[in-house]
Amino acid sequence: MSEREIAGKTVTFDDDGFMTDATQWDRDIATTLAEEIGINPLTDQHWKVIEFSRSDFAEQGDAPSLRRITKMGGVPTKELYQLFPKKPAKKVAYVAGLKKPSGCI
Repeated sequence: MSEREIAGKTVTFDDDGFMTDATQWDRDIATTLAEEIGINPLTDQHWKVIEFSRSDFAEQGDAPSLRRITKMGGVPTKELYQLFPKKPAKKVAYVAGLKKPSGCI
């Protein structure tokens, strides 16, 4: 585990680089994390996916899979790949301050 200061807050990350405590997250942190992986700016559609993922995580206890985001979140797969290119579920979880999805390698 490691700690970093992002947007004026100390945030804890696991060995895979994902936040360990979703309650430390806020929109400023999300914006910074997204910029780090080349997603800038975050559009309303990005926020829709992020907010769905955080809500789903709160209910399910795990970051949603790509399939769950597309089926339950109502975002077509092609659009999800445009918003979060290459490994979208993993990138969504990262930006949303969630742990790495169980199905991701």
